[in-house]
Amino acid sequence: QVQFVESGGGLVQPGGSLRLSCAASGFDLEGYAIGWFRQAPGAEREEISCTSRMDGSTYYRDSVKGRFTSSRDNLKNTVFLKMDSLNPEATAVYYCAADTGYYCSGPRMDVWGKGILVNVSS
Repeated sequence: QVQFVESGGGLVQPGGSLRLSCAASGFDLEGYAIGWFRQAPGAEREEISCTSRMDGSTYYRDSVKGRFTSSRDNLKNTVFLKMDSLNPEATAVYYCAADTGYYCSGPRMDVWGKGILVNVSS
């Protein structure tokens, strides 16, 4: 079964850090572009990063640039999102996703995680 198993979310204080993990099962991440998305309460889902399958470069949304880092461990077939200097506006459900194309395709990504809640609050 093709799926992601996500972990690492939870409650964190403003200014703190979290690392989200998505372990891929049933497919090899090396053949996919990797995206991270989030959906805040009452808002639409937004793309926050995309790592290209073509050259491995990563795009970050301006609001997270310099604070969030997407990475992957090919041996573990797992992708990570390290989030630093978190603020309450980062409270959202976070999703990892994979696409067989060279670049992310937004809502048309091929494989989605189920989502993991990140709550930034004091």
